[in-house]
Amino acid sequence: MSEELPPSDAAREKAADEVPAGDADAWATACAEDLQAEKARRRAEHGTPPGSAAEELKKLVDAVAEKLSGVQSPLLGAVAGPAAQQVVRQVVQQAKDAVEPVIERNPDVFDHLAAAGNELLAAYRSAVQAQERRWTGRDDQNDPRDQGERRDDGDDGGPGERIDLD
Repeated sequence: MSEELPPSDAAREKAADEVPAGDADAWATACAEDLQAEKARRRAEHGTPPGSAAEELKKLVDAVAEKLSGVQSPLLGAVAGPAAQQVVRQVVQQAKDAVEPVIERNPDVFDHLAAAGNELLAAYRSAVQAQERRWTGRDDQNDPRDQGERRDDGDDGGPGERIDLD
């Protein structure tokens, strides 16, 4: 009977470093599959997410062009109708030809403009809500315009002062 020697430290380290080729990429593959499944689930639940601002602008231009091209003009009558439609189609096509190169050259600009629009909307909403709080009197104790005025803590709880008529 022969005795086997335990593996040396170098042999153990070499065995630990040797990972089968299939297992090395298994984690990345599993993560990618999970991500794709989650995206598919969200797409099914909420619909397709909106694209970039440039893509959405292209879709808008295409939709408007399609609507304008299909509009029949009752004001011009049956005689001028086809000629007017041709003019509308020409104008719409020229507008598309002018807008699309700008969108393709500067797609990031439209993303920045969309973000700026969201910031402006948030600032406007904040200003309106602050003004509404002052108008409704819900936050009138903290109104800086009222700091110098004397307030009577009457029993009606309203924002007005009690006037003694005696």
